Amino acid sequence: MVQDPVVSAVWLAAEFDEPDLRVVDATWFMPGDARVGREAYRQGHIPGAVFFDIDAISDPDTDLPHMLPNPHALAEALGDLGLTRDHRVVVYDGQGIFSAPRVWWTLRIAGFERVYVLDGGLKAWVAQGGAVEAGEPAISPARVEPSFDSDLVRNLDEVRAIVAGSGYEQLVDARAVPRFRGEAPEPREGLRSGHMPGACNVPWQTLLTQDGRMRDKDALRAAFEAAGVDFKRPIVTTCGSGVSAAVLALALARVGMDRVPVYDGSWTEWGGLVDTPVATGG
Repeated sequence: MVQDPVVSAVWLAAEFDEPDLRVVDATWFMPGDARVGREAYRQGHIPGAVFFDIDAISDPDTDLPHMLPNPHALAEALGDLGLTRDHRVVVYDGQGIFSAPRVWWTLRIAGFERVYVLDGGLKAWVAQGGAVEAGEPAISPARVEPSFDSDLVRNLDEVRAIVAGSGYEQLVDARAVPRFRGEAPEPREGLRSGHMPGACNVPWQTLLTQDGRMRDKDALRAAFEAAGVDFKRPIVTTCGSGVSAAVLALALARVGMDRVPVYDGSWTEWGGLVDTPVATGG
């Protein structure tokens, strides 16, 4: 059984024909990017991969982007993709490692225990000779019982408690340094600039190599420690809208902290309110 939540393209190729293996394309692009994840998927994806639409499989009753749906809706969506908890699921995206960890995290919340992220994503698969196909494959829907692991997610009230000092958890922000420091505007309109008081900053890109692969365990641990993260205390990750925060959660799982929660609303929720404290600078 694979212990590392990050698997290589070589490993995937060796396991590809096993009947319990399923592959999920989680390609997603930031707001304002002209590219669309589903269209990129249709143009070329790993054979047999199904597409997990991060924006569509979300809570329709909030203005916040791609928030987790309720357990019943999530179970139904996963069943529609033909995914069950009996499967080993490998998630990838077209960029390398960016949006795939968000789906890795979502599946774990839904009770899927054997979920992995493809190191280097689609680019790594193609580079090692893997085939791609266009269009969309036929899917055999499955039945999935609802389940929701609330320990892996934090909400606004829980993060308020952390910031107020009543929680033992520490916040780690995945956004780029200028956004964290409040020196650059947010990509979404109407948000204040800065960060949650007391948060550490580990930009998600610093955890990856230039070709989009995740750094080794020693380098990952060093990056968090350099930012002031205390591995003896519980960690909650956050970012702009809960996508790149999952990259941090994946990296922390790789170094042995397997159950790090993500603040789902992240800065889109926090920075969009008027009564939440905001800090600037380092």
